[in-house]
Amino acid sequence: MSPRKSRLATGLGRALSGLAFTAAMPLAMAQQAPDAGARDATQLDTITVTAQSREQELLDVPIALQVVTEQLIDDVAAEDLGDIDSFVPGLRVNSLQPTQPSFQLRGIETDDFGIGTDPAVGVYVDGVYAGRGGGVLLPFTDVQRIEVLKGPQGTLFGRNTAAGAISIITNRPQTDGNHARGKLRLGNDNKTYFEGMANVAVSDTSAFRFNGIFNTSDGWVQDAVTGEDLAPEDNWATRAAFQTRFGDNTRAFIAWDHESLDQRGQATVGVVPVPALPELPLAPADPDSFLDPLDQAYATDATNAETRTFDGVTLIVDHNFGWGSLTSTTAWHQYDSLNQVEEDGTNLSYLYVDSTNTESNENFYQEFKFAGSTDRIDWVAGVSYFQEDADQTSEVNALTDSVDTIANNLGLAPGGLYGPITMAANMFGIPVDLTGLPWNEKFVNTLDTKAYAAFGDVIWHVNDKLNLTVGLRYTRDEKDFTWFNDLRSAPELDAQLALLDQIGFLDAIGIPLEALVFDIAFIDPPAMMNKGVQNRAKKSWDDWSPRFVVDYHFTDDMMGFASLAKGYKAGGFNALQIGSEFENEDVWNFETGFKHALPDYRLAYNVSAFYYVYDNRQAVTLDMTTEIPRFVVNTSDQEAWGVDFDMRWQATDGLGFDFNAEYLDSTYKSYVNPQGVDLGGEPTGAPEWSFAVGANYVWRLDDAGDVRAAMRYSYVGECRENDESFSVLGCGRFGQTEAGEAQEILDARIGWTSAGGHWGVAVYGNNLLDNQYVNSFGTYGMTVLGTVGARMTEPRSYGVEFSANF
Repeated sequence: MSPRKSRLATGLGRALSGLAFTAAMPLAMAQQAPDAGARDATQLDTITVTAQSREQELLDVPIALQVVTEQLIDDVAAEDLGDIDSFVPGLRVNSLQPTQPSFQLRGIETDDFGIGTDPAVGVYVDGVYAGRGGGVLLPFTDVQRIEVLKGPQGTLFGRNTAAGAISIITNRPQTDGNHARGKLRLGNDNKTYFEGMANVAVSDTSAFRFNGIFNTSDGWVQDAVTGEDLAPEDNWATRAAFQTRFGDNTRAFIAWDHESLDQRGQATVGVVPVPALPELPLAPADPDSFLDPLDQAYATDATNAETRTFDGVTLIVDHNFGWGSLTSTTAWHQYDSLNQVEEDGTNLSYLYVDSTNTESNENFYQEFKFAGSTDRIDWVAGVSYFQEDADQTSEVNALTDSVDTIANNLGLAPGGLYGPITMAANMFGIPVDLTGLPWNEKFVNTLDTKAYAAFGDVIWHVNDKLNLTVGLRYTRDEKDFTWFNDLRSAPELDAQLALLDQIGFLDAIGIPLEALVFDIAFIDPPAMMNKGVQNRAKKSWDDWSPRFVVDYHFTDDMMGFASLAKGYKAGGFNALQIGSEFENEDVWNFETGFKHALPDYRLAYNVSAFYYVYDNRQAVTLDMTTEIPRFVVNTSDQEAWGVDFDMRWQATDGLGFDFNAEYLDSTYKSYVNPQGVDLGGEPTGAPEWSFAVGANYVWRLDDAGDVRAAMRYSYVGECRENDESFSVLGCGRFGQTEAGEAQEILDARIGWTSAGGHWGVAVYGNNLLDNQYVNSFGTYGMTVLGTVGARMTEPRSYGVEFSANF
């Protein structure tokens, strides 16, 4: 892995040099402007956004945000948010398991997939909160643009935007005629991706729009023993939308979305040396002994499944009163998901353990929003209601063979239990076999959430240059939560144990039946004391989220701003620790910067500096320092400062560049971890540097059409280690394995489009440098089995794409 670091250091040096050059370039240009007649007629595109619940040009929005255009989505063959995060510095999306994604923005994220915890980054589709967990990371369906708002957005977007918000805007049905387009992508590993759209105008005021996506692939890794594909893709999605007008003042839009995902769960590869029987791996595993996962063969004995069925309906009605407008947004979402992933990374039954998460979620959202403007004031005000009902089952699955290994390693039964009992019974002619039998333990949770909010945001145009913005949102969250630690389930084992007990064999060997019925998971004291008993907790939280902004337009093309805003994440419960609850998490963020456009040079750039304080951050993590791993809540206070920079430059009629970068210094203000280690003043792990640079060129061939080439490179720096990094396998080098190393991605595409835009063909390549990194570890078996499975990011992919547009 060391050659990567050489390339990364080189790339970082070049990027920093480029950043310095870019910052100085506008000053040099201002000193020596070219002759007007020599300027190219091409202008830099104007980008319109709705980040402040109003349509505004990007230059006029005093928020650090990055817009991901439909063109960028095409350039990198992106299929969901996990494919574009590397090109948005500061944003990290862990999408390896689409039913259990995680989002990080400016170093803030939620480390828990349980329904008791809300995310810190809110995802919105057409202004509707997408919710949590399994229903958030959906395939792109007819996306027009994505606005990534950095920093707290509690006033404008509401709860669970402590780190920021991702706003996805889709295309609306068009009444200007009938349109259709199709795209077929064929790639390596038998990748087949088809996307189709039909827009049907039924009148001058009404139109339908239909979309469909079908995506299959064999996957990039195979089982070295069976040859079976271990990382296939198999999902499809459809969307039907209708828009109409009632008179001149009222417009209605309704959309239905459906997605079906049915594929294998994420594969893991073992990184711990496994000796031949009768010797067992050392438990707990020694991280210094980890092998290079890129040199290990994949082998599994798990079914590894990942499924999801999603349905959603959105109804938006706008009415213009003349003095202002009213927008009613109504939405309903429902999904069921399952994620089963092997943790040990082997095909050995005596080391087998997997984790399974099953979730069912139904939520409803209603918002009424008024907006209006005068010569001096733009205002937005509204109320909203959100309700969510969720059920989650967290399971640990093992085999009696691996339970024997656990019992041996913990000193409970040297040599195991069920294997030796089987051998002894067989010696006396008793035909039982207690080996290889399934063992299941589960923790069941339910959640009923209600959230009420009232909000307002006013922009006062003091004069032609100065604007003052004041916003405030009040939110009340009410949650009703239950825990149920179910009894261990092993029916095949229990049937044979009952037989041995009935005939007196267990008494004869001196082992009582109750000694063979125990637990290996969810065994912290509250869970064991409440075994088989449902526990309930109800609690409510209130929050006021203000926003203060001042912006000044030095010229028509240059604006400076300063803001103070609060975001928060709702309080909640640790799903796997009975009775554990936590309060709201608050983020206060101060930001100042400026946005500058140079139309004569077709260049625009934005820069902002920020400082935030994150109080009462809650993280639910797996504590591997105890004999049996347990899930605990960590509470910490954090602070960070940093700089965001982005630039677009249309250098010539055909040549364009863009550059985005973020520097972040994130540390703990106060944090004592469950092992008693004081991490105050130490880095939180978030990387310091991330940047992305893109270049594109268009050859105009007149009647022969256009050829467009695009290349994008991204770099994310290595994680910053602290005194906890080694114990949680979160960051650093472990033997021959490195977690959180610096990452670089290079994507490229070149395509031809016919003169009329009706036909197109392109070739593309993603991750052309063919880099793979450790995404996460399967660590549940580390302590009790001595095994660790690594989950790796995808290698290089490539293909050809055909498109038609009429």
